[in-house]
Amino acid sequence: MNKNKIKQELLLLKNDKLKIKVNLGRNKSEYYEGYIDKIHSNIFTIKTNKGIKSFSFSDIIVKNVIITKFN
Repeated sequence: MNKNKIKQELLLLKNDKLKIKVNLGRNKSEYYEGYIDKIHSNIFTIKTNKGIKSFSFSDIIVKNVIITKFN
């Protein structure tokens, strides 16, 4: 999976409600619900219930951030 493919998939999810799991290491995780706010060249921001969070595309590649559609 490369950066361009991730960017395209994020653009498809832009108006959908999402569940975000952020792996912090040592079996610790944070969970958010929100929407993709902006997509830049190397990062994207998500407007969550706890404020705006920013992540890089490499976070998705190494699976530190897992995004799923909210059902």
